[in-house]
Amino acid sequence: MSIPLPLTRLSWIKSGLFWRTFFLLAFLIAASMAAWVASYRVVEQTPRANQIAAQVISVVTITRAALTHSAQDLRRELLFDLSSNEGVRVYPLEDTDVVEPPIENSLVLSIQANVRAALGKETRFARTVNDVPGFWVSFNISEDQYWLMLDRDRVEGTFGVQWIGWGAATLLLSLLGALMISGLINQPLARLTAATRSIAKGQRPAPLPERGPTEIREANHSFNQMVDDLARVESDRAVVLAGISHDLRTPLARMQLEVEMAGLPDDARKGMQSDLHQMDAIIGQFLDYAKPVDSSHFEVIDLTALINDAAHEAARLPDVNISKTIEDKVTVLGNTIDIKRIVNNLVENARRYGKAGDASHVDIDVCCCVENDKVILEIADHGAGVPDDEISRLLRPFTRMDSARGQANGAGLGLAIVDRIVRRHSGKLNLFNRNGGGLTVQIVFANPKKKHGAFPI
Repeated sequence: MSIPLPLTRLSWIKSGLFWRTFFLLAFLIAASMAAWVASYRVVEQTPRANQIAAQVISVVTITRAALTHSAQDLRRELLFDLSSNEGVRVYPLEDTDVVEPPIENSLVLSIQANVRAALGKETRFARTVNDVPGFWVSFNISEDQYWLMLDRDRVEGTFGVQWIGWGAATLLLSLLGALMISGLINQPLARLTAATRSIAKGQRPAPLPERGPTEIREANHSFNQMVDDLARVESDRAVVLAGISHDLRTPLARMQLEVEMAGLPDDARKGMQSDLHQMDAIIGQFLDYAKPVDSSHFEVIDLTALINDAAHEAARLPDVNISKTIEDKVTVLGNTIDIKRIVNNLVENARRYGKAGDASHVDIDVCCCVENDKVILEIADHGAGVPDDEISRLLRPFTRMDSARGQANGAGLGLAIVDRIVRRHSGKLNLFNRNGGGLTVQIVFANPKKKHGAFPI
């Protein structure tokens, strides 16, 4: 059964890879734009300064020639025409004029140098004269000095404002493009990540869409084929295990019957019965370890009642003392049989390995509580514990720490089965030595009463 991927429409935006890709693209775009603008301004500045300086020189030269050769009675009319039609005004230059020098930048300095080269080194420039803004240039007619004023926009233009506007619009469009590119790259990766997490939990995700670029299509096609192959292997394994269970347990039952009916001494009969029971238990462990977990049939389980029942059954054994610290009405989402198998396996594991020294009984502490969005179950014994550097090995299949925990029967699958079931229930299994001696097995489940994501596997 395929399940939808736990990936919302925009959840991939929260991934670190998406933002790293976006900021890298944004930085590269901004850096390339800045380099392009700087290069363009450097390359364009000299021709532009020469063009503006030529215009200023031409206006000053023509104006001076017109005023020099015009009749005295027509000079006022000429000045009026220059002002109204060409935006050129001419004023006498006085020593009392209040002059504000122009802003010094590379463009203005280049214009001034070109104009002075043509009109003379004594040419003066101003941004305002007597609080009148404009582009002011001085010139001489005989021994008289005059100011020629041009509209500032005619000379300086709106270069800065225009480029800032165009640059902002271009940068915004580029960032939107970077956002789309990052999404196209990261959304398939996020979908694939969610699918692999589902596989790790024992679930079968919905098929990934086989569309888009060739690489993504091939990756999704390969992943979908892998999921189908895993499902087929799982199905074949279930059939094989069912056959093994039948083929092995039938002769075991027949051997048990023959042992019972054979006239064997009591010690020999009990030894053979013990061996047969051990073989049957090992087969059961194999089947439990390989059994798939169907998360589609999970339900809310009363973990408090389940632990109380398991503890009550264990307390009936003559060599077990159980101490409980359990909150009321603790619930988890899962399969009742599997959760009960977890508790029973852990209690049995503590009973086998958790005796303190030569004690005739084993003390087992069971604790279950709720912490915000987590349900925590702890089962601890008072035995010898496990060396810290060997704890991780306990979760491997067919591993027993006999040197540290004492010899016992079994195939070494108890904790491996527990770990497998816990992971299939989106939980987390932790092992650590108990203060004062012994091993503590901690299981963290998600609290079904809280909204949350699964714990990392």
